[in-house]
Amino acid sequence: MKGTLAVSFDVSAVPAKLGGVGRFVSGLLGAINNQTDLSLTLISRTGDIERWHEIAPRATIKDLAPNTRPLRIAWEQARLPKILDSLGVDLHHGPHYTFPQSASTPSIVTIHDVTYFSNPTWHQMSKVQFFRRAIKTATRLAAGVICDSETTRAKLLERFSVSGKVFVIPLGVDHKRFNSDGRDSQDDANALAQLGIGYPYVLYLGTVEPRKDVPTLVRAFDKISQGHKQLHLVIAGAPGWGERELATAIGQVKHRDKIIRLGYVPDESVPALVRGAKAVAYPSIEEGFGLPVLEALACATPVITTSGTAMEEVGKGAAVIVSPGDDRGLAGALDMVAREDDSLSTRKLKGLEIAGRFTWENACEKHIEAYRAVVDMV
Repeated sequence: MKGTLAVSFDVSAVPAKLGGVGRFVSGLLGAINNQTDLSLTLISRTGDIERWHEIAPRATIKDLAPNTRPLRIAWEQARLPKILDSLGVDLHHGPHYTFPQSASTPSIVTIHDVTYFSNPTWHQMSKVQFFRRAIKTATRLAAGVICDSETTRAKLLERFSVSGKVFVIPLGVDHKRFNSDGRDSQDDANALAQLGIGYPYVLYLGTVEPRKDVPTLVRAFDKISQGHKQLHLVIAGAPGWGERELATAIGQVKHRDKIIRLGYVPDESVPALVRGAKAVAYPSIEEGFGLPVLEALACATPVITTSGTAMEEVGKGAAVIVSPGDDRGLAGALDMVAREDDSLSTRKLKGLEIAGRFTWENACEKHIEAYRAVVDMV
């Protein structure tokens, strides 16, 4: 399709406190906003206009979706199809597994991972049935499916025969925010002081839920604490439904006084927190992409993450890779990085090289290519 492309984009499921998907959506829309050959309409929750106007000021915002999740789910299927007809858009993008199934407007859907099938115990059971059905429906009915990584694409195609075209589009990083320029600056020091954080520390950043495997990180950190008396472990991220297991793990280790549970960190403080870390440890067993890994690499902060995952796909050659669930292996990696091993500077440089290839502008370009390809097919 040539000329201006009209796309609607559903932001109604993005909470005010941005998690991984929220940061993906805001980063992508910020880049799409600069495209003159695309007309963008955002479908938001009622009253949720201001923040989306700040992220994408050129977009038209329709704050029509109900605020409660059950009503929003029903509204997407019952009401959104007719709304899309009235908007006259060429394509609708559902960035979080779901889309209006009966709409005459073609849809493209982002499927971030398939853990609702492979490891349902990692999720709240109330969500497993819903997202399983959503993913199955997307693979059958959506005109296109986007995966964040080759790892996710492979796992999706192992389970499903996807009727629409499948695209792999990695996420990006905002290099204006996530870089090494501010390291040791007064601004970063002030940001850390406001959070009550002092140097040195190892950082985990992300929602606390079972697949993140933060308890293994707690046990690994405890194994090296005696040899690194000044080092703390900072666990930053919104409480999820893995909080009880985390609390139990912290309560069982010897050096629990060196573990700081920050909770949700305001988005503006995240770059300073990542830059100041001795290392970012991301022991998740599986992710669709693992954005904290990429953001740490962009800050020249050492990264430790897990094998067989999308994070290894992104950080291979720069991150220290350990087996999932291996607290001894993770402890060895933490100790190595804390001692600043001989290959540390090489890994930092490699990380900067890798991160430089991942931008929201590149992700935006690939999304628009996918949009046009899908429109041309239907």
